[in-house]
Amino acid sequence: MSNTKKPMAKKRGRPPLAKGQVKAKIVPMRLQDADVKLFEKAAKATKQSLSEWMRNTLREAAQGSEA
Repeated sequence: MSNTKKPMAKKRGRPPLAKGQVKAKIVPMRLQDADVKLFEKAAKATKQSLSEWMRNTLREAAQGSEA
């Protein structure tokens, strides 16, 4: 029996980002089915993903309230 060790397998997935370099924060939000359908329709009309549409719409609303 030999004492040679097998090489460690590489970890799968993206390596962790450095502290403070987190890409985005997830904010859970509950929506009614009717609202989801309405938002998906609006996102599709603007050729955006649902997430993009929600981010842009909320950002515009927040910036509009600062004025």
